[in-house]
Amino acid sequence: MIRLLLVDDQIIIRQGLKSLLESKPDLQVIGDAENGQLALDLLESLQGTPLQPDVVLLDVRMPVMDGVAATQRICQRFPETQVLILTTFDDDEYVSQAMRFGAKGYLVKDTPSEDLAMAIRAVYQGYTYLGPGLFEKALPHQSTAAPVKPAIPPELAHLSPREWEVLRLIASGASNREIAQALYISERTVKNHVTSILSRLGLRDRTQAALFASSLLPLPDA
Repeated sequence: MIRLLLVDDQIIIRQGLKSLLESKPDLQVIGDAENGQLALDLLESLQGTPLQPDVVLLDVRMPVMDGVAATQRICQRFPETQVLILTTFDDDEYVSQAMRFGAKGYLVKDTPSEDLAMAIRAVYQGYTYLGPGLFEKALPHQSTAAPVKPAIPPELAHLSPREWEVLRLIASGASNREIAQALYISERTVKNHVTSILSRLGLRDRTQAALFASSLLPLPDA
């Protein structure tokens, strides 16, 4: 069971997310907060208990303490808890700052429920998850000393969110069985996604796909 903390200044958003996420058998909402400071206080009180959150879903624009500042403090004080930004805003600066401070994922609030659940499961396991169109915005958080990445081929824009996640997992060296377990899908479905990815990108096999993805995508933590 993945324990979740919801942080958003709008109560209707928190209630809607709770109802949506608790319909998934492996997700449990253990609490909510209306700003970053209250989220930190709640995390402090729950640390070391059976209800300690695994993943914090965090809005960006909130009173008292915003999501970017909260991300920095959560990642410093509670490194075992992963942060997934879920917000209306996909501003480049918000994305790059949140990722630089340690957020494992960034999604906009109109993300389909299945993709949101998939993102939660991915960041829970330590993977990085960015919604469609957000990868380029996150690039500024990379060190300026890092090698310059090649331009992203336009074919990548045609990959579905699920195919993006499969491609990231291929790049990490995961087998079809491991990908199926990580994404809660069948191995047959994984094979179908791999076939589609190879076709869309004009690649011969998964080895080429892994090399290709490693040169372009932010890899999961070792």
